[in-house]
Amino acid sequence: MKLLDEKDSLLLVIDIQERLVASLDKNVIISRVGKLVDAARILGIPVLASEQYPNGLGRTIPVISGKFPAGTDVIEKTSFSLLLEDGFLEKLKSYGKKQIIICGIETHICVHQTAAELIEAGFDVVVAKDACASRNKYEFKQGIEAMQDNGAKISCVEIILFEWLRSAKHPHFKEVQALIK
Repeated sequence: MKLLDEKDSLLLVIDIQERLVASLDKNVIISRVGKLVDAARILGIPVLASEQYPNGLGRTIPVISGKFPAGTDVIEKTSFSLLLEDGFLEKLKSYGKKQIIICGIETHICVHQTAAELIEAGFDVVVAKDACASRNKYEFKQGIEAMQDNGAKISCVEIILFEWLRSAKHPHFKEVQALIK
């Protein structure tokens, strides 16, 4: 898989919700997902987000949803894969982006199943490993391995940010670089 292209990328934030985050090392996941969302906003990369059964698990935590670019769609779901939700695939295709960068919770369930179906639908999927989480380390590891076996590129936040930038001459280099200092 080639390097990321900011003009062909979309960030998909999966289930960064109140009750799910509470069961994790929340400072790590919040920080890393926040950096991806901030960089996407700075670079004009579209963001889509999901919430798994928000009546039971709560909404996207405000520290993340407050960073979403204006017009970010948040899709409520009950299916583990976003692609099983009515209209999601059409909405995703309407952006005209081939590279889908995924981050979120639970790595081995919703992130994994969404990634697998995105690959099957013909998208290039890049998983921000350090911006994903599961309650159990073993399940996290298995989820990452399953996604890689299915053809997803496993990456990390800094690699993604610098692939989007490509050069210190990028007009937003200093703003994005400041996110990781």
